[in-house]
Amino acid sequence: MSQIDPPPASLSDSNSDILRAISAGLGIMSSGQRRIAAMILKDPHWAMQSNVKELAARAGVSAPTIVRFARTVGCEGLRDLKLKLAAALAVGAPYLHRSVTPDDTPADVARNVVGSVTAVLAEWQRQLAPADIERAAEAMHHARRVDCFGTGATSNFLAQDMQARLFRLGIVTNAFSDAHLQLVAAATQTREDVLLAISFVGRMPALLEAVAVAKERGATIIALTRTHTPLAALADIVLGIDVPRDATMRVGTDAYVVQLLMIEILMVIIGLKRGPSTISRLGEIHQILQTHAVDSDDPSLLHWGWRRVLRGEDADPASKADG
Repeated sequence: MSQIDPPPASLSDSNSDILRAISAGLGIMSSGQRRIAAMILKDPHWAMQSNVKELAARAGVSAPTIVRFARTVGCEGLRDLKLKLAAALAVGAPYLHRSVTPDDTPADVARNVVGSVTAVLAEWQRQLAPADIERAAEAMHHARRVDCFGTGATSNFLAQDMQARLFRLGIVTNAFSDAHLQLVAAATQTREDVLLAISFVGRMPALLEAVAVAKERGATIIALTRTHTPLAALADIVLGIDVPRDATMRVGTDAYVVQLLMIEILMVIIGLKRGPSTISRLGEIHQILQTHAVDSDDPSLLHWGWRRVLRGEDADPASKADG
C-alpha cells in the first residue's frame, strides 16, 4: 500500500482520548493494525517511549504500517500518537506524576520519575532538528545584541540563565521579563539583532506582542517553544520542545529539563564558533572566580573574609597574608 489511508470518521472523531479511540476502532482494523492496537493497549507506557522500529518489531509489521496506524486513529503521525498517549496516561494517573502510583515505594518513585524523564529526553533527542540549532547559534554568534524574553517563573529564570551564559561568551545581551521593558527592547531592535523568546506555553499575549514588534523592526526571532504555538508561528527559527504536558503544572519537569538542555547545547555550539579566544576568556573567568569569589573551592578565602568582618576591619585583598 503506497499511500496512507485517511482516518475513518468513527476513529478521528474520538481522538481526544487516544486509548478509547484505539479500543473503539478494533472492529474495523486490519489484522496488522489490530496487532498494533493490542500492543499499545497492553503497554501504553512502553509504546510511548519506543521508536518506530521497536514498535514494528514487537507488532510484527513494517515501519510504514505503524505510521499508517497512527493516521487511522486520528493522529498526524507517530509523534502525535505518542503525545496523545502521554496526555491520556497523564489524565488517568495520579496528579503527582503520571508514572507514579499510590502504592509505589520511595525506590519505585525514584526509578519511575527518572525513567520517565529519561524516556522523554530520548524521544526529544530523536526529534531534534540540528540544522535549526545551527541557524540559531549562528544568528546569536553574529548578532549586535541578543535580547532574551521570558514570561512566567520558569521562562524568566531560563531567560536570565541564557543571558548569563551569553554574557560569559562575550556577547552583548539582556534579559527581560517585564512586559513594558520587553516592548522597549523590541522597539530598539534592528536587523542586526536577535530576540530569543522562551515560552513552553507559547501563547502569552504580552510576549507575543513584543515579539511581533521586534519582528517588524527586522530582528531575527528565535523561539524556544512547542512547535505548534502562536509564538512558533512568529519565529524565524523554532527550537522545538515538544514533550508531554504535565498533569498539573503549566511547565512540568520534562519541559524544564528539555529547555535547560537546549540552552546548554546552544551555548556549547556558540562557544565553539567563537573560537580559542572565547575558551581562554572562560578560563580566565574561572580562575578569577576561584581566586576571589566567596564560593571558591578554597575555604580559607571565605574564612579569611569572615574573620575580617568580625574584627570590624576593611576587607583588603592585599592584607590576606595576615590570615
